[in-house]
Amino acid sequence: MADKSFNAFEMAQKQFDGVAEKLGLDQATCDLLRNPMREYHFNIPVRMDDGTVKVFRGFRVQHNDARGPCKGGIRFHPQETIDTVRALATWMTWKCSVVDIPLGGGKGGVICDPHHLSEREQEGICRGWMRQVAYNVGPFQDVPAPDVMTSGQHMIWMMDEYERIHNGKFPGIITGKPLGVGGSLGRTEATGYGCVYVMREALREMGIDIKKTKAAFQGFGNVSQYAVKLYKEYGGTPVCVSCWDQADQKSYTFLKKTGIDADELLKITDRFGGISKEKAKAAGYEVLDGNAWIEQDVEILVPAALENQVTKDTAPKMGKNVKLIVEGANGPTTPEADEIIKQRGIFMIPDFLANAGGVTCSYFEQVQCNMNYFWTKDEVLSKLDTKMTDAFLKVSALARDKKVYMRDAAYMIAIQKVAEACKLRGWV
Repeated sequence: MADKSFNAFEMAQKQFDGVAEKLGLDQATCDLLRNPMREYHFNIPVRMDDGTVKVFRGFRVQHNDARGPCKGGIRFHPQETIDTVRALATWMTWKCSVVDIPLGGGKGGVICDPHHLSEREQEGICRGWMRQVAYNVGPFQDVPAPDVMTSGQHMIWMMDEYERIHNGKFPGIITGKPLGVGGSLGRTEATGYGCVYVMREALREMGIDIKKTKAAFQGFGNVSQYAVKLYKEYGGTPVCVSCWDQADQKSYTFLKKTGIDADELLKITDRFGGISKEKAKAAGYEVLDGNAWIEQDVEILVPAALENQVTKDTAPKMGKNVKLIVEGANGPTTPEADEIIKQRGIFMIPDFLANAGGVTCSYFEQVQCNMNYFWTKDEVLSKLDTKMTDAFLKVSALARDKKVYMRDAAYMIAIQKVAEACKLRGWV
């Protein structure tokens, strides 16, 4: 879990300030872009299965919509904070911009733990969340999606509530939906596959054969599951995943030096991406401390869990052979850890580029819903590969040209585009 003293939004602002200075942005533009344009805080009263009423706290933050409707997930988490949601909305703005899709950044959340809620109680939270913002979101305003501990089923409940309120069919209101009710083929794989597409391009630039590499993954949720699969299909050797054990209420690293099997692990994975250490041991995995993933003898690290995982304390423990970090999670690396990574000369693919496959495919789903015409899976994944590869090559070229860190190059491209859109609209 992330350090409670860590403030994700302060980190997002610190990252922005550094790049704004490099770009020479004026003060008004900085003031506009370093804070959300609007945010909503609200209570969600839900009648629980035992007959009592419990009030949950919900949020929706719309960081910037100069380039198009806001886009971003809704996460359910017991430690959710408004500052985390603000940070994630900010990063979504840059993420949409860097892969050049016409959307802005938004994010939502509810302070709750789905592990301890029935299906009916979760449905109550979803419908209650949507009732609070039904006139502030929409296909052409702000389009939510699933995130940590939310699923396609949650999205359907929200879409259904929105359609009841507005008395019509609006499949483009939300993405990450199941197939058959407006979902897109390829969406489930998109974020994990996107990570591996940019990993492939980075290794190609570095002159490293992917078949001769090993990788350690943190997390085994949707992102990591598909990243492990595609990385293995390309010939790489994934040696471990680190994830949560609900029974022990702590994380472990599950290691198999000959290579882990995603399908094998999925058989013992719960619906939140957690794995029981007892089941992992029975399947022949070595069980280590939850932070041991970062210490493994691998060339590639893929942090794909929560924010604030590669820090000034954990970064020095990286294996000596690490050459590439692909940030599958949002905000997994702190600025202090970035300095350590720079000093070691490790190639970094920053989060809002590496994991932009999800929002890119969400955009594809939104487009398909709005025109009521759906593409084949091959079409979706081909378009995704093209978008991710093109974005990576532009960021990498700028990083080389300006001799800057990849994260700074990605920010420079993303922030410049948003700043220009704000100026063209006459906002600054």
